[in-house]
Amino acid sequence: MKFLVVDALAGVQAFARQLLHSHGFAADSILCCADTEAALAQGLAFKPHFLITDWFPKAPLTGLQLYQRLREVQPALQLSLLSFEVAPEHGFEAQALGAHFLLKKPFTAEQLQAEMTRALETMAKQSPGLHGRVRDARPAPRPVLPALPPQPVVKPGDRVRYQGAVHVAQYVVHRHGETVVQLKGQTAFVPLEKLQPA
Repeated sequence: MKFLVVDALAGVQAFARQLLHSHGFAADSILCCADTEAALAQGLAFKPHFLITDWFPKAPLTGLQLYQRLREVQPALQLSLLSFEVAPEHGFEAQALGAHFLLKKPFTAEQLQAEMTRALETMAKQSPGLHGRVRDARPAPRPVLPALPPQPVVKPGDRVRYQGAVHVAQYVVHRHGETVVQLKGQTAFVPLEKLQPA
């Protein structure tokens, strides 16, 4: 089994790699890329069995187009999707392509772990050769995994305390491995760890 993980966030790549290691998959069976074009260039030769990709809705090559191109060399390619925007039409599109899951960002380590475990178990039922690998990996001690994001999740509209005053979160952005929040009436982004629930 070979896995291709495509996400602009290094933290997501590292966590997915660690999670797959914990299921007993070798390091050389996991390839991580930050964008779809690099993933396509490497993926055509790598021929992954499972693609975990961000939706990349604004990229010249979206995550769905990447999946369709890679299926030309690996027709049985399995798909799972990650995205900051998950509207009903995204769900229908993911379902139509047979995606194992569509996980909304930001998510926690536990959420990704649960979805990946479920996807691997589904594949094990379809492919008996994989079954022993998933089953045998289960009793292994659970790795200590960082949560994504590392702090409690703040949603737009939540009231938070910052520098002694109560503010309302307007935008929440996960970038470069950290979560930042723009407060209503403020122009700068504030690191999540500097906020407390109000």
